[in-house]
Amino acid sequence: MAKLVINEKKKLGKINEEIYGHFSEHLGRCIYEGLYVGEDSEIPNKNGMRTDVVEALKDMKIPVLRWPGGCFADEYHWKDGIGPKENRKKMINTHWGGVLEDNSFGTHEFMELCSQLGCKTYINGNVGSGTVQEMSEWIEYMTFDGISPMADLRRKNGREKPWKVDYFGVGNENWGCGGNMTPEYYGDLYRRYQTYIRNYSGDGAISKICCGANSDDYHWTEELMKKTHDHTPKHLHGFMDGLSLHYYTTPGPWEHKGSATEFHEGEWFMTLKKAAYLEELISKHGAIMDQYDPEKKIGMMVDEWGCWFDVEPGTNPGFLYQQNTMRDALVACISLNIFNKHCDRVKMANIAQLVNVLQSVILTEGAKMLLTPTYYVFRMYKHHQNAHLLDSFMEISEIGTDECRIPNVSESVSIDEHGDIHITLGNLSPTENQEIEIQFFESKGRQVTGSILAGNMTAHNTFDQPDNVKEQDFTAYTLTDQGNIALTLPACSVLHLKVTA
Repeated sequence: MAKLVINEKKKLGKINEEIYGHFSEHLGRCIYEGLYVGEDSEIPNKNGMRTDVVEALKDMKIPVLRWPGGCFADEYHWKDGIGPKENRKKMINTHWGGVLEDNSFGTHEFMELCSQLGCKTYINGNVGSGTVQEMSEWIEYMTFDGISPMADLRRKNGREKPWKVDYFGVGNENWGCGGNMTPEYYGDLYRRYQTYIRNYSGDGAISKICCGANSDDYHWTEELMKKTHDHTPKHLHGFMDGLSLHYYTTPGPWEHKGSATEFHEGEWFMTLKKAAYLEELISKHGAIMDQYDPEKKIGMMVDEWGCWFDVEPGTNPGFLYQQNTMRDALVACISLNIFNKHCDRVKMANIAQLVNVLQSVILTEGAKMLLTPTYYVFRMYKHHQNAHLLDSFMEISEIGTDECRIPNVSESVSIDEHGDIHITLGNLSPTENQEIEIQFFESKGRQVTGSILAGNMTAHNTFDQPDNVKEQDFTAYTLTDQGNIALTLPACSVLHLKVTA
């Protein structure tokens, strides 16, 4: 029997709600058909936003949404997406599928979506093909409450009061699709562009995010921190609040990433091992950041992460549409537990992407909608949002193949403002159950409620069978006389327990 030991009296840091953030790009059917169907659609909607999708995301407690990209952000010119829709410019989405983009979903629509969701806004600006003036005017358009050309234009387009922009990204993947820049060159551009992201409200409302590294490019992080360290920490506030990190999990090489639904145990273990690699990435990038920002005032923003497999057969390869199995659920479990454990440095994470693209929480097909296994993990983990990480230790053993070994269980524990303890566990074995005893430092009577997501490793939901995999109540535990919890964690499962003293 494995033991999970929890020190319920030792808080290690606050788990920002933004760690459970999401990402929506003008890519495939994420925006159009997924989130936005237009006011005239027969699919039930409110101001063009799909009612079923919005309600599901609210139940999942989505905290923040990133938009409009992604690679799309650095070819997006925001003025093309405002004003009467019949007058908006049409363009070709050169990054994703070469399809027509009619710009019917723009700034006003994104802000409307976030208002319906009740979530914070994270907007990515265009550095790759945009100008300082363009970015500055976008901030003015969205956030200035006085008399000015851009504020007047906003009012002309039907919005009297400014919106709140919570986070603003100065470019995206500028080492790649955002301009193929060197870190030294981008660092200079960041210093210039961020200057014109004005704080018109005077309350420091906009947090500025600098484009960070791709995966294990530690040189990029080093050079970016060097370029900006003379502003850190003395002039840190309002200069750089976050540094991004992008990492995708694939079982195979980039050219052939493997099927989302048809895979063997070797691919299962390789995928989960690569998901766990996030631990090393966060630690090593964090160590570089610590040299320049030892007080951890700059947040690490893992604003693109998740599984990337080959597209579903017969779909546009540029749309990145893939199914979602229990393997994806365990990747989400591992990743979110890692983010929780590193909440002192990781302040935001955004899984890619929200609907119909990569590791989505929702898939749609016309008027039909289904919730993926990843959705249920996020709904189970929502209790960690704004809770405090507790000190915990898990006795683990290694499982897997001769070539690929991984821990058998993933875990993290938090305590919320009401004093309730939330435990999230994942059994990473596709075939073997795991007996676990959860021990606390203080012996006392406790009440436990729980929910579980379980199935075989390729189990997934389809539009004909949307409930193959779903969250269910969990009651198969025993409370010991010492106030501990004994349970059997089924193979290939994710568990959430709420423990009340």
